[in-house]
Amino acid sequence: MTRASSVRVAVALSGGVDSSVAALLLSRQGLVTWGVHLRLGDEPAVPPTLPALASHIGLPLEILDLREEFARLVVDYFVDQYFEGRTPNPCVRCNAGIKFGVLWEKVRAQGATHLATGHYVRLGPGPDGSLRLFRGADPAKDQSYFLCQVPRELLPHLVFPLGELTKPEVRAQFQQLGLPALANCQESQDICFIPQNDYQEFLRARRGRRGCPGDLVDRQGRILGRHQGLENYTVGQRRGLRTPAPEPYYVVQIQPECNRVVIGPKSELYSHGLRARGMNWLVDPPENELTVTAMIRYRHPGVQAVLRPGTGGRVKVLFASPQAAVTPGQAVAFYEGDCLLGGAWIEERI
Repeated sequence: MTRASSVRVAVALSGGVDSSVAALLLSRQGLVTWGVHLRLGDEPAVPPTLPALASHIGLPLEILDLREEFARLVVDYFVDQYFEGRTPNPCVRCNAGIKFGVLWEKVRAQGATHLATGHYVRLGPGPDGSLRLFRGADPAKDQSYFLCQVPRELLPHLVFPLGELTKPEVRAQFQQLGLPALANCQESQDICFIPQNDYQEFLRARRGRRGCPGDLVDRQGRILGRHQGLENYTVGQRRGLRTPAPEPYYVVQIQPECNRVVIGPKSELYSHGLRARGMNWLVDPPENELTVTAMIRYRHPGVQAVLRPGTGGRVKVLFASPQAAVTPGQAVAFYEGDCLLGGAWIEERI
């Protein structure tokens, strides 16, 4: 960051453990800081414990109502993708469009020079001296994958106070806040805008209808059963196919153009590569192919791959070893060591 006297940091403050500790660490640096809580869904405008938390840290608190933008950029996208036979990643979309998109524009208009969040990622110089994004120090909590679509030009304006910390260290600091009512809060692992994580009911309610039933087929096109709408299936799924066989069937491919779901044995889940679109580079775009580690979904261990840039933000990726369940609609993130090079949206498997 630049000189402390000229730094004004807006902190995205949910009231959870991570964002609270991020705000606390920044406030201890003596920077001009304020908390911004985003209202994105049907929750109360201000969580009951949030004003007390902000007061305890010593932060002014602002509430931003972004329900309209969130519905348009994240929720509608989520619903549309499922009905098109794709499996969306709303967290990647939300980070790029809402937190580091709409939120940044609004706080910048208020004079913020930086935006801080509780993500477990690190910023630092690359070999050429340019600012780069790296995995968080805690491998179990690294969230860099979710930031693969954040615009590169924002990097100098971002602050990640938790990047060098482990989750146990963050929890310990949170306990020191002395707010017992918040100390027992649970981290949500589900999609934040879907009650009880019942996404199928959510999709039907949002769209006002169910998807059209169609055929379950094998890779040769032979009909093996019926599906209940494309929105109920994702590549790699095993449950709910209701198709007896000597070995379990999995969803291998979804074909929205003919309303079919292709199923097959586990061996047919594996792919030698993928094609993706919407490539977002967080480093200077390469002129030629390069060897990377490709992460095809969150918690994927990553696989060595050759990345071949194409035109119009398209890329082709060839894996060093076949990978299971390459899923259209998901994000693929590319790394060189711990450095996040960028990411794209998976179009199809190879």
